[in-house]
Amino acid sequence: MQASDILPAAAERATLVARVHDPELGPCVVHLRAGELVDITDSFPTISDLLDEADPAAAAKNAPAGRSWSLEEVVAASFGTHHGHAPQLLAPCDLQALKACGVTFARSMLERVIEERCKGDPGRAAQIRQEIGEAIGGALSEIKAGSEDAQRAKDLLISRGYWSQYLEVGIGPDAEVFTKAQPLSAVGPGAEIGILRASSWNNPEPEVVLAVNARGEVRGAALGNDVNLRDLEGRSALLLGKAKDNNGSTAIGPFIRLFDAGFGMDDVRRMRIDLRVTGAGDGFVLNGQSSMAEISRDPLDLVAHAMGRHHQYPDGMMLFLGTLFAPTEDRDVPGQGFTHKPGDVVEISSPELGRLVNRVGYCDVIEPWTFGVRSLMASLRARASRSDG
Repeated sequence: MQASDILPAAAERATLVARVHDPELGPCVVHLRAGELVDITDSFPTISDLLDEADPAAAAKNAPAGRSWSLEEVVAASFGTHHGHAPQLLAPCDLQALKACGVTFARSMLERVIEERCKGDPGRAAQIRQEIGEAIGGALSEIKAGSEDAQRAKDLLISRGYWSQYLEVGIGPDAEVFTKAQPLSAVGPGAEIGILRASSWNNPEPEVVLAVNARGEVRGAALGNDVNLRDLEGRSALLLGKAKDNNGSTAIGPFIRLFDAGFGMDDVRRMRIDLRVTGAGDGFVLNGQSSMAEISRDPLDLVAHAMGRHHQYPDGMMLFLGTLFAPTEDRDVPGQGFTHKPGDVVEISSPELGRLVNRVGYCDVIEPWTFGVRSLMASLRARASRSDG
């Protein structure tokens, strides 16, 4: 893996920040400058601190440079077998709450309805998908959540026996916002992502992730994988936590692209997200694409549902915006659809944000999460002591 494989197009014009774990220094906040990851931790101990600046892009560019690392070498180590002995990329967020929105695209909403009616059995999905398609036709193709058209579509589905809690949050007035995982638990590029052994129907969820500061202001965006265990959530919505929050179930990166004169919210609204899954040893390849233009709620509306006077996040949040993509292609057994296998390589990319690449493993086998908030505070105290000395 080379640096060019994960960088966005025209990266030289983008303001990109990330986090690097250096075995000597611990986690470092870095800004990409001319192919070098420049340490700006002395100015901004956390990404959360940086995002609270009045102009984070200008603040990152103007921060005094500390130690620097070659992006090429860090990328090679992140996708190699150094196991922590060389500087590697981390998820580009730290203290932020990791929140996610569900059922924000009509197509994926229908897949959630299907999951629910299947009760976790993928073998019934094709039949139910056909039944629902025949019932509604194109009624959900262009509606906006909470609108009069959405209410009429909801009434139609209810009248035909397809009411679902997913319809309520998908096209009703209130968005689904849930806690995806704990701060600092997200993995970055090159790391393994996790699925439970108990799950036999699961998939990646390629998404745009907004970087939101403590004031509720969106300051940038990243790519994310909201790994989903479809069979567990399909059995019961009360299993959402077990379906969503597991070791390695949240991947974000490779960078946060900060908003500046050349990149902003309108670019997010137009973004296209590509997905590629390559099987290990079985020759399987899955390609998919999501368009943010098809989202049923505006990204800023989703931020307002998650954060405001009703709920504060003093360290900010990383907000997954939901996915259009729900794979239905059969992988092995006809009628059983797609599910991950250990060793799958998942690539999520966009021209604006770069490429996030991870390999799939079982949650109990991949590297455990051990570096939490106390570890980060201890690392920053030790760094400060060395500087004072």
